[in-house]
Amino acid sequence: MTKRLEGMSSNNTSENNAAKESSQLAPESRSKSRRSFILMLIAFALPVILAKLALENNWLAYGVTNQGQLIEGELTLEKLGLNTANFDEQWLILYAMPENCDSHCEQTLESVHNSYVALGSAMPRVTPIALSQVLSSQQLTRISDSEWQLIPMPALAKNRMDHPQILVADPQGNVFLSHSIPENNAELSAFGKQILADMKKLLKYSRIG
Repeated sequence: MTKRLEGMSSNNTSENNAAKESSQLAPESRSKSRRSFILMLIAFALPVILAKLALENNWLAYGVTNQGQLIEGELTLEKLGLNTANFDEQWLILYAMPENCDSHCEQTLESVHNSYVALGSAMPRVTPIALSQVLSSQQLTRISDSEWQLIPMPALAKNRMDHPQILVADPQGNVFLSHSIPENNAELSAFGKQILADMKKLLKYSRIG
């Protein structure tokens, strides 16, 4: 009987020790999980922050005219009436088109499209979006033959933008850069090169999207 009691006491002691060790390990495990989560957030956020700092501190080699402007305040795709889930975490070049797309509008589409194609191997990371209002059947055909993704202008976007412009959005749905479109068709080539320079620099600094 004494031996049996001693054996039971020994088992209880082992179980108590194991419980103590488990309780000691639990906080350490939670701490490691918390650190891993924080590091993962930093890994996703840092590239976008660096890209925006690159723009804010003029690290980009802009063209001579129509330099892109950082958008003041928070603007997101959601606030423009666009669903981020439709773009699979892509960088977006958004063309907020005029109510009626005239010849200048068509040349802007071509110029920006050429800039997108010039991205080469980085093209799969970017989607050009044309926010349209009124288009003829011929214009619809030409756009459908290009890489532009045509989306009707959402009411929220129309209310927020009072003139045609090019916007850039990051893969997290933040719209942070605006390019004013030159009125002179002769300047559209330089305008396209400016957008190309911006996008190349952004894609270089960011590994997301």
